[in-house]
Amino acid sequence: MRVAIEPFEAEADPETPDHSALRLMLSYVEAECLRIGATEAARHAALAASLMPSAATPATPHPAAPTRPRSARLH
Repeated sequence: MRVAIEPFEAEADPETPDHSALRLMLSYVEAECLRIGATEAARHAALAASLMPSAATPATPHPAAPTRPRSARLH
């Protein structure tokens, strides 16, 4: 069973010193896991870091995919 994970929207200014420190720790954990060969653990650390809100990319829902008419041909 797969579950869609939505980014957590905590506050208006997501990049606090705590967020920066946590992001840095997660990148260190990812690098250390890769160094010792724990690739699954490294993926989980990278996923956790990617789900954190950042100042550069605010956590907003993805826009809907463009739709095409049902009668349109693909090729």
